[in-house]
Amino acid sequence: MNLFNIIDEIEKIDPELNDRFNPRRAAIKNITSFGSKVAIAALPFALGTMFKRAYGATAAPTVLEVLNYALTLEYLEGKFYSNGVTKAGFIPPSGLPTYTVIANDESQHVEFLISVIKSLGGTPVAVPKFDFSAGGGTGTGPLGNSVFTDYPTFQKVAVAFEDTGVRAYKGQAPNLLGNQVVLTAALSIHAVEARHASAVRQLIGISPWITSTATKGNDTGVALVDGNYDGEQNVTQGPVNVTTLASAGGSSTSVAVATAAFDEPLSMDQVLKLLVGTFIYS
Repeated sequence: MNLFNIIDEIEKIDPELNDRFNPRRAAIKNITSFGSKVAIAALPFALGTMFKRAYGATAAPTVLEVLNYALTLEYLEGKFYSNGVTKAGFIPPSGLPTYTVIANDESQHVEFLISVIKSLGGTPVAVPKFDFSAGGGTGTGPLGNSVFTDYPTFQKVAVAFEDTGVRAYKGQAPNLLGNQVVLTAALSIHAVEARHASAVRQLIGISPWITSTATKGNDTGVALVDGNYDGEQNVTQGPVNVTTLASAGGSSTSVAVATAAFDEPLSMDQVLKLLVGTFIYS
C-alpha cells in the first residue's frame, strides 16, 4: 500500500487537501521511514487521525476562505478611510497625509486579494454593507453619526480597526502554511497593517505599541472596543511568564513592558464576532 498514492488520488477529488493536510504529509513520511512492523501497524491509526483532523468539524479554514476573510476586513477598512479622506475639510492637514496613504494602501490590498482569489479559481466575496454607527445595520448604534462628523471619534475607530487587522492577519498565518506564496503575501500585508496601527496610534498621542494592564488589553480608553483587545493583557509566552524576566537595566519587567513586547493573534471567529453584526451586515 502506497500512502502517498492514496493521498494523490484524494487530491484529485478534493483540491483543497493539500491546504488541509500540510504539514501532516511530513509526519507520514517520518512514520514510514522507521521500517518496523510496529510502525507499519500504526499507519492506519495515524492516517485516520490525520484525516479526521483534516476533515473534522473544527477543520482549519482553507486558503480561499482565509483570503475572502481578509478581503472582508480590507473592504471595511477601505470604505472607512475612503469616507474619511474624501469628505472635504473633515480630516485636518496634520492627519490628512497619513490617512490618505492608508486609504490608498487598503485599496491596493482589496485589489490584490481579489486578483489572488480569482487566480486560485475562487470567487471573491461581495462587498458587504457597513454601519459605522456600530449598530449592525440599524444606523443607530452607540457611535451614531460621529465617526464622520467628529474627528477624534474617527481617529479612535481607526486605531481599533488597525490593531484588530494586525491581530487578524497574525491569527491566520498557521492556516496558510500549505501555500508559501500566499503566506508570504499575507505576511507582507500584515507588516503594512502594523505600520498603519503604529501611525494612527501616534496621531492620537498614545503609544505606537499596545500597552496593557493586568486586567485589560485595551489601552485606547474607548470601552466600546474592549473586545478587540481581549487577550493583549497576556504576559505568558509559551512556557515563560515574561514578567519574571529581567528588563533593561536589570529591573523587573512590568506588565506594561511585557504586554508591549509581544502581540497576540485573534482567531477568525473572534474577529468576525467583533466586526460582523457591529460594523458589517448583510
